[in-house]
Amino acid sequence: MECSPHDKVNIARLATLHFHRKITADNSQYSGIHPLAALESHQENLASLVATALHSLPDAPLSGTNYEPSRTIFIPTRSSIAGMKWVSKRKPDFVSVTRGPGIRSSLSIGLDTAKGLAVAWQIPLVGVNHMQAHALTPRLVSALAELPGSRNSKEPLFPFLSLLVSGGHTLVLRSKSVTEHTILANTIDIAVGDLLDKIARAVCPPSVFARKPSEIMYGRLLEEFAFPQQQHEYNYEKREKEASRRYSRFGWSLPIPFAGDGSANRRAMDFSFTGLGSAVERIAADIEQRSSGIMSAMNAGDGGMEERVELAREAMRVTFEHLASRVVLALNSIRAERLPKRNERFVSNAIEIKTEEEKNRTYRLVVSGGVASNRYLRTM
Repeated sequence: MECSPHDKVNIARLATLHFHRKITADNSQYSGIHPLAALESHQENLASLVATALHSLPDAPLSGTNYEPSRTIFIPTRSSIAGMKWVSKRKPDFVSVTRGPGIRSSLSIGLDTAKGLAVAWQIPLVGVNHMQAHALTPRLVSALAELPGSRNSKEPLFPFLSLLVSGGHTLVLRSKSVTEHTILANTIDIAVGDLLDKIARAVCPPSVFARKPSEIMYGRLLEEFAFPQQQHEYNYEKREKEASRRYSRFGWSLPIPFAGDGSANRRAMDFSFTGLGSAVERIAADIEQRSSGIMSAMNAGDGGMEERVELAREAMRVTFEHLASRVVLALNSIRAERLPKRNERFVSNAIEIKTEEEKNRTYRLVVSGGVASNRYLRTM
């Protein structure tokens, strides 16, 4: 669960994941995440989930030189023979919890639970930014795979860029250290995950949703509908910049974000998705009208399925090229930042260039968030 507190892991040398379990609220009847359903799920499940997680804490000795009463807690457990039994566990060094951004009501359940644990155990409470956690997760995964005695080489090394793409956020982030992050690009309207969900609801036929009634990640269904064979159908031609608006064989085209707003906006470090979403919905409605009733006979009786597939593919292409274009702009900006200005010796506005190696350092790119699972985006 997004807001559940968890045991601290030491990622300075070697990280150990003691417990990991997810409980997802049933939002199937709402065609997306409903705040009230999510809140009720948090209220119903978080306490028992935490109680289960406590049993995964490292054992604490009750005698000997390693016995530390102040760092020991006792967890109740049930035995079929002896009834209630208490086991000793090592007290966590601190409790960390998601503080935002996110659905406020759900966040409050996690925060209140974490505060209660921190007060009961008399240990610090650490609030974690949701987006910062996304950016740093790859380093945690790297630390989890690090073997004892190996060199400390968690990836990606600082500094690096992150493209954070989810149902609620679309950001390009520059990370210089664990605590130093700068937002380079943000959405001015809706998030990319929200856009993909809207496109899926408009383009995919009802049979797609009927096959997986409990699936609320409609962006995943959209990808499966558009590319059932996955990479064998991508046929994506790599290019250095966003393609111009192009017409499909059915006569429609999708707008390129900012393309009609002048060259300045086209190179602005912003994302915009509402115009594209509205265009897709209009075309999808037209397909639906043409493929129903009398017009269905003119559409080869397939309900416009072939055209729907092409619309889904083109919508994702335009969307993901828009994401990629801002990553390229960010990389170009960083590169320009490192170049010495005229009459300046290796000094720019934001960074002092000290070595040739620093000037030529390659930036790693982290793609994180729910949309990052889209294989077409990864290919692009």
